[in-house]
Formats: sequence, C-alpha cells, structure tokens
Amino acid sequence: MDRTDHKTGADEQLPRLVEKIREGDREAFMTVAGLYQQRIFVLAFSIVRNREDALDVVQETFLRLFRKIHTFRPDCNFQNWLLQVARNLAIDAYRKNRGKTKGLEADRSVEDLNPAGEDGQDVQRAADMRREFIRCVDRLANRQKMVFVMKHYDECPYHEISEAMNISVGTVKSLHHKAVRNLRKWLAPQLGMQT
Repeated sequence: MDRTDHKTGADEQLPRLVEKIREGDREAFMTVAGLYQQRIFVLAFSIVRNREDALDVVQETFLRLFRKIHTFRPDCNFQNWLLQVARNLAIDAYRKNRGKTKGLEADRSVEDLNPAGEDGQDVQRAADMRREFIRCVDRLANRQKMVFVMKHYDECPYHEISEAMNISVGTVKSLHHKAVRNLRKWLAPQLGMQT
C-alpha cells in the first residue's frame, strides 16, 4: 500500500476515528493528530510567523479537540472544523504577541526587496519599509502566503512545503513565484522599482 492509499484509507476512517475520540480512545486521537499536525502547523505559522508560537497553537488545537470533541456535529466537515479551531487559536496568539513579534529580517529572507541605498542612517525608513512589507505579506492569498512564509521565514525547502501542504512541488513553486511577483508589484512604489 503506497502513501496515497494509506492517506485515503485514513480519510475514509475519519468518522469512525472521531467517534472513538468521543469515547476517549487515545489511539484514535493520536491517529487523527498524526494526520493533521503538519497542516495545522502550516496554518498557524502563516498567521503567527513564529515557530514556537505555531507549535503552541498545534498543541492547544489538539487539547481543544480532545476536550471539545462533543461539540463537533457529525454532519459537518471534521477537517474544516478542526482547522477553524486552529485558525481561531492562531489569530488569538498573534493578537496576544503582536507587540513581541519580530518582523521579517531583511538580510535573512528577501534580500532583493531591501530599500536601495540603505546605509544604516535611515532607520525610520527601514522600519517603515519592514512594516509595509509585513502588511503586503498579509495581503497575499492564503496559499501564497503559507508558501512564502515557510520558504522565507522558516527556510523550508520546496519538497517540505509540498509535503506539509499536501500539494505538488510544481504547485509550491508556482505559488511562490506568484507571491514574489505580487510583493514586487505592491512594494514597487516604496522601492523605486518599475512594475
């Protein structure tokens, strides 16, 4: 049985696994956690932009799953329900830590988007540019943002992003290309670039 067959089999078993979790079955809980932990991490990381906070969101999501499984209605989509729990927790974590969150460090991520001629004296301009850059990243379509964040914030190779998001490497590269193109377009006026 290859990996695709295994995943399909697990997805088909999901209603039974959810029912077993309701009954307190730890093995069923661990199976579901294994199925969704990467997806939840990617989602959380795209919002909080910090590995430790994203891992906290993953842990809290599964704690909520275990404690609140009785609130899940069987006629609903389980994956959507679980990802919504994770999304809400990530947004809460982002708001709570907003003042402490570091922006994307320009020298580590997208060197070609740095303001031309910055010599260390124009600190205010650099700070404004970083804020504008973060705003532009937040404007990206969800999948573009996830790919861009994993590639540049977490320095993940394309194949890891592909596995985490359950999409092909080609799709990852395409989403990354679109994200960079959009960022260049939106930031062109601040950078004095032609679009």
